[in-house]
Amino acid sequence: MKATVIRAFGDSKVFETAEIAKPELKSGHLLIKVAASSVNTIDMMIRDMGEALPFHPKLPGVLGMDFAGTVEAVGEGVNNFKVGDEVYGCAGGLVELQGSLAEYMLADANLVAHKPSNISMREAAALPLVGITAYEGLVRAGITAGQKVLVHGGAGGVGHVALQLAKHFGTEVFATGAAGEQTDLIAALGATAIDFKTEAVADYVEKYTKGAGFDVIFDSVGGANINNSIEAAKLNGQITTTLSMHEQDLTMVHMKGLSLHVVFMLLPMIYNQGRAAHGKILEALAKIVEAGDLKPVLDSQQFALADAAAAHDRLASGQAIGKVVIDIN
Repeated sequence: MKATVIRAFGDSKVFETAEIAKPELKSGHLLIKVAASSVNTIDMMIRDMGEALPFHPKLPGVLGMDFAGTVEAVGEGVNNFKVGDEVYGCAGGLVELQGSLAEYMLADANLVAHKPSNISMREAAALPLVGITAYEGLVRAGITAGQKVLVHGGAGGVGHVALQLAKHFGTEVFATGAAGEQTDLIAALGATAIDFKTEAVADYVEKYTKGAGFDVIFDSVGGANINNSIEAAKLNGQITTTLSMHEQDLTMVHMKGLSLHVVFMLLPMIYNQGRAAHGKILEALAKIVEAGDLKPVLDSQQFALADAAAAHDRLASGQAIGKVVIDIN
C-alpha cells in the first residue's frame, strides 16, 4: 500500500512517499481503509522531537493519529462493527501503532466509533483528537448548564470544539482569539469573542462576570497563559489545560481554591489502559454532531497523501483557520 513515512526525525522535509506492507488483521482490531487524516500539533512535536518523547514511533514510521474511513476487515472478538461501516477515531502514529498517513491502518476497536452520519469523511477525520480532548476536559471540570465558561484559544483545533461543546452543555460561552478571522469564527460559532491582544483579563472579567470570574476555563493555549486562566477564574473555579509543561507559581491557585485539570488524551493509546473510554466519547460526540450542536471547521487548503509535508507546514504557519486535513483515498 502507499504511505507517507519518516525515516528520521526532524522538520517537514523528513516525509517521503513509499510502498509498505498492508497491516495484518488481528484480534480486537479493525482494518480500516483510510479516507482522510488530520494534522495535530502533537504530530509535529513527534516529528520534530523524536526520541526525546517516550512515545515516539519506531523508524521508519507512519505518522497521523486521526482518521476517518471504512471498515475493510473485522478482527476476532469485535462485535459492534462490520465490513463497510464508516468509522472514525484516533488510533495510531505513536509507539508501535502505525499512523493514518497510509491507505490502510490497523486500529484497536476500542479507539473507534461509527462516523457521524451528517458530516463528510474529511470533517470526521478532523474531530477525534480535539473532540476527545475538549469533551474530557469539560466533563472533568464538572461543566453544568447555566455556568459561564471561558475558552482560551477559541479558534484553534481544540478550542473551537470546546466552545461548541460548552454551548451544547447549556453554558454561556466566551472565548479569546486575535481580532479578525479568529474572533469572527468565535462569534460565528455562537460565543462572545474576546480580543486577547487588546482586552486585559481584569477588564473582561469585570465586563462579563461583574468581577466574580468564570466558573470553568478551558485553556487550550496553556504554558504561561495559565496565569491568565488563574486570574480569570472565580473562587473555587475549575481550570482545564492541555499544555502544562511550564513552571508555575501556584500561590493564587491556593488563594482562590481553584481546581486544575490537565488533559493528555494520548495516555490510553500509549499505555493501552482505558482505551474503551475513548470509543465511548467518540460515540457521544457523534450524537452531538448529528444533533447539529457540533461541526468541525476545516482549513480552506486541501492536501493529498503525498502533500503531508505541506500540510504540516500549513499548520505550523499559524495561518490555518480550522483543522488541516489530508485526503488519503
